[in-house]
Amino acid sequence: MSQILSIQGSPRGERSHSRRLQETFLAAWQAQRSERQVVRREVGRAPIAPLTEGWIAAAFHPEPESRSEVMKADLALSDQLVDELLAADRLVISAPMYNFGVPSGVKAWIDQIVRIRRTFDFDPGRPGNPYTPLVLGRKALVITTRGDHGYGPGGANAHMNHADTYLRTVLGYIGISDVTVVAVENDEFGGAAFEQSYQRAERALVELAEGF
Repeated sequence: MSQILSIQGSPRGERSHSRRLQETFLAAWQAQRSERQVVRREVGRAPIAPLTEGWIAAAFHPEPESRSEVMKADLALSDQLVDELLAADRLVISAPMYNFGVPSGVKAWIDQIVRIRRTFDFDPGRPGNPYTPLVLGRKALVITTRGDHGYGPGGANAHMNHADTYLRTVLGYIGISDVTVVAVENDEFGGAAFEQSYQRAERALVELAEGF
C-alpha cells in the first residue's frame, strides 16, 4: 500500500491555483489503485507554530530518553509531523512562490520536521561529511505557482528562485533526493500565457500520477 503525505501550503482556499492542482494530482494518483491513501496536512490556512528556545533545547538534548515532561510537550507537534512524514512513501507539497521563497507555513513545517536523530543525524567526529540523512527511499513532488515567468532552470529569473530550489535542498538534506517540480507561471499577469502554463501543468500532473 502506498501513502502520500500532502502538505497544503497556500493560505488561499478555493482561489489557490496550487491547491487545485494538488487535488487534481491526488485524485489521479488515487484513481490508479483503490488502496492508495492520502494524508493531508494543512499548513497554509492552519499555520504551524514556529520554533522556540524550548523546542531547540529539547530537540538537541544529549539524552533524548531523559527529556523532561516540558521538553516532551515542546516537541509534541514536531513528533506528530515527523511521524506523518515517516509513515508516507510519497510526499506532495503545494507551495506557491511568495517573495521569491516559500510561504511561511511551509517554512514552519520544514523547521518542525528537520530533526536531529529523527530525519537526519550528526556526528562531528566522523571524517568527511558529518551529516547522515535518515528519510530514505521516498519520492517528492512540489507543485508551485509563480506570479511572473522565467524562474525555471535556465530562465531569466532563475537566480531569484528561492522557493522550489530551497525545497529541493532541504528535502535532499534529510534524504529525499527524488524531487519533481511542476510549476505554473504568469499567475499575476493572467491571460493566455497563464492559462497555457496552467493547462500544461495540469496535464503533466495527470501523467505523473501514473508512475508516482
